[in-house]
Amino acid sequence: MSRVLITAGANGIGLVMAQAFAATGAQVWVTDVDAAAIAALPAGLRGSTVSVADEQGMAALMAEVQATWGGLDVVCVNAGIKGPTSAIVDTDLDAWRDCLAICLDGAFLTVKHAAPLVQDGGAMIFTSSTAGLYGFPYRSPYAAAKWAIIGLMKTAAMELGPVGIRCNAIAPGSVEGPRIDRVFAAEAEAKGMTAQAVAQGYAAGTAMGCLVTAQDVADMAVFLASAPRISGQVIAVDGFTINPDPKV
Repeated sequence: MSRVLITAGANGIGLVMAQAFAATGAQVWVTDVDAAAIAALPAGLRGSTVSVADEQGMAALMAEVQATWGGLDVVCVNAGIKGPTSAIVDTDLDAWRDCLAICLDGAFLTVKHAAPLVQDGGAMIFTSSTAGLYGFPYRSPYAAAKWAIIGLMKTAAMELGPVGIRCNAIAPGSVEGPRIDRVFAAEAEAKGMTAQAVAQGYAAGTAMGCLVTAQDVADMAVFLASAPRISGQVIAVDGFTINPDPKV
């Protein structure tokens, strides 16, 4: 039975990932800063309230995982926040740093403390974004962090490959749900548009003319966890982005 750890796994994409892995028969342990969401996890999921940006907390979590399970087979490096929505020249340095602390420092700390627990044949799956492939106007901290996630993943794949650990990244496009609705609202305000027009522009910027779902992303994570010769790759789950900054 696989042992799976998912950061930011009590809400959104992370929770759907957790449920997808559980459906395969895996043991699943999720982390989240939302204590209420951890308390409300579906039956069968184990949870811990911890911030990925807290090194002591992450080290303690991994010690608990090691004591409880004896190791890990899959780690989903999933935690992130959207960061501020503003032009680069208007972006506050503290807001920039807050975004990178969760999206990038948190990924680094997850890899640093979880990799020693991952068994030969295991996998680490990083959640990047199409913002980490094309850039993202008015979301510079988020885009920079998601580009950096890919560099971190590829380096981890090189370092961990010799001990049998595969590392890959998923780059979701716009994922249906409350989080992207908040992004649309913030971008609409920054651009002087309506949220509906922003949403339509995002959908129109894909070959398939639609957003993707959290289940689409979760299905890719489950696949990558079991693909024995795929490592160091970035797989976009985005309906094929053909215009990363559509104008409506």
